[in-house]
Amino acid sequence: MAPTRLRAPRLVGSMTALVTPFKDDAVDEKAFQRLCGWQIEQGTRALIAVGTTGESPTLSHAEHRRVIDLAVEVGKGRAVVVAGAGSNSTEEAIGFMRHAEKAGADAALVVTPYYNKPTQEGLYRHFKALHDCCGLPIVIYNIPPRSVIDMSVATMARLAELPRIIGVKDATNDLARPQKILQAIGADFVQLSGEDATALAFVAQGGHGCISVTANVAPRALADMHEAWAEGDVARAQAINARLYPLHEALFLESNPSPVKYAASLLGLAAATTRLPLCEISDETKRRVRLAMEHAGLFETVAAR
Repeated sequence: MAPTRLRAPRLVGSMTALVTPFKDDAVDEKAFQRLCGWQIEQGTRALIAVGTTGESPTLSHAEHRRVIDLAVEVGKGRAVVVAGAGSNSTEEAIGFMRHAEKAGADAALVVTPYYNKPTQEGLYRHFKALHDCCGLPIVIYNIPPRSVIDMSVATMARLAELPRIIGVKDATNDLARPQKILQAIGADFVQLSGEDATALAFVAQGGHGCISVTANVAPRALADMHEAWAEGDVARAQAINARLYPLHEALFLESNPSPVKYAASLLGLAAATTRLPLCEISDETKRRVRLAMEHAGLFETVAAR
């Protein structure tokens, strides 16, 4: 008998892995909330706060909690708010989970523990502890390039037996994975791409949407792409994808989120500042980001605001 799983039905389409703007080395709260509001206006379905793109490794715990609070203030009732709550310490992640629930987030995004290199059994026990600590739905964030370990489909299926493990953000870039997960777990397990360049192929393989870096600067175009796909307008979805593809590539020429923060600064959305050990991108990367933005028509879109 299949488990009764909590489902956040609005976790579909284009969702944004939000940058965390800084000003004078502090979180720029006004810029962050403006960005959240603009995202919703442009068709973004969910706000993802304090993930990799939000520079979670260099935020203090107080800043982490504050950014979640700020996202909920803007998004509650207007878009799904998903709180980053991952850590390589289970106890620390439990604290983030409990705060996110108290703040009013709709779900938590929890990365597989990095650096420790847990076994598959360790992964199961980590996520079960988070599942049991509060009532928030959990989306597993599987990103082997950053966390070293890869959660197997078998472990994911085992976790999916728990009612509040509702889905996965998959950043493996393995386009067979959505079908493997679909076959092993079922269609009600939410599958979200974590790779902009292959997101359209991912949904064609059974995925439900994408948690996007590019959507920080191109939210309307990506919302339109996912809507076109959902409506069966494959040609339109492919045309939008082709227009954005050079930007997807350019934003990962150097470590995320440095390139997308530079792109956001060109649109007047937020400063390009990152925290060390991330730093300013090279002049060549800046040139390629700008060219890709021009190719995507982003400067014309902002000028028309």
